Amino acid sequence: MPRQVTPLTNIQIKNAAIREKEYQLTDLNGLRLRIRPNGAKTWIFQYTHPHSKKRCNMGLGNYPNVTLQNARISAQELKELVLKNIDPLAYREQQLLQHQAEHEHTLFHVAEKWFELKQHEVTPDYAEDIWRSFKLHIFDSLGKTPVTQITAPVVIKCLRPIEAKGSLETVKRLTQRLNEVMNYAVNYGLVNANPLVGIKEVFKKPKKENMPALTPDELPELLQVLSSASIKRTTRSLIEWQLHTMTRPAEAAGTRWEEIDFEEKVWIIPAERMKKRKEHRIPLTKQMLLILESIRPISAHREYVFPADRDPKTHTNSQTANMALKRMGFENRLVSHGLRSIASTVLNEQGFDRDLVEAALAHVDANQVRSAYNRTDYLERRREMMQWWSDFIEKAGEGNLSVAAQAYARSEKNRDE
Repeated sequence: MPRQVTPLTNIQIKNAAIREKEYQLTDLNGLRLRIRPNGAKTWIFQYTHPHSKKRCNMGLGNYPNVTLQNARISAQELKELVLKNIDPLAYREQQLLQHQAEHEHTLFHVAEKWFELKQHEVTPDYAEDIWRSFKLHIFDSLGKTPVTQITAPVVIKCLRPIEAKGSLETVKRLTQRLNEVMNYAVNYGLVNANPLVGIKEVFKKPKKENMPALTPDELPELLQVLSSASIKRTTRSLIEWQLHTMTRPAEAAGTRWEEIDFEEKVWIIPAERMKKRKEHRIPLTKQMLLILESIRPISAHREYVFPADRDPKTHTNSQTANMALKRMGFENRLVSHGLRSIASTVLNEQGFDRDLVEAALAHVDANQVRSAYNRTDYLERRREMMQWWSDFIEKAGEGNLSVAAQAYARSEKNRDE
């Protein structure tokens, strides 16, 4: 016959003596009150595991924060689980995970954790673009949704209005980025599978269009317009700098003085600023050095070679050159990224080694085996090619005073004086 248990009373609990060793007071349905030598009183539910048959203890909180009445209610509920062959500890852990999925593991919070890793794999400008796209198109609708409730139909409904506006590239990027977030959720153990795999197939595909770029024969027109355009000196210098260096808009706009090695005549762009996360070295030609000399009075005391107007402590926006080209009448004919295309076309037509041209453009060899063995960036061999390119630009702009030409004229005048 089971031993009869006398229920505890509040007075009994309050007056429980403190002993040198820990001891327990017994209540109903496996409820125990553990009393420690320091006076702490903790509720314990004691039960036999439904499968292993081992004696288990489960904490229910401290007295008096958890009252006798509430502790008894919890013990009764847990006893009923045991009678159903459910382990209370495993059940509580499952409930906790479900609560986290509903309140902590929302799409916004999971995207934040994913982004903490992702931002170190891409350039700062690209990282900013990723997070901006989520804020503009995703978080208002789905940010508070638990990742366990993210499904293909839910996301499709969110993206359809963007598709209807014709922003197909935006839809494509968002489906890619959301897939990465959900893959992270899978690997983190928050969901069993990524429900967004293949979701891009239900949207219209954007037509692949090359970035607008002028032909080499139109380069003189660009230089003529640039020399007489009503734009800021910093912007004109930036466009010429990008044209001569063959760099991407963000790489050129973010040029730092500390990256310029005047002694070795080389510009070293650190890996974290490059699209392919690989350090890029650019031989400095006479014309490039003249552009730097021209901009020096404006920004030599700053961190960035091309400082922003509103906040000179940071660099000019990567879209500044694009906006200037648009105002100069080159809309739909040329974007700043297309300056690289002009250089590539000219240098390849002139028969320069393709490896040198690709290295100058900071392209990574698609052949992974070849890329692994080919560690050189052909810096010294590129010096002659880059100087040829700068001379070609100068010749195309004859009769128009470029930033470099103006700097050269000033230096000659100072020498004569």
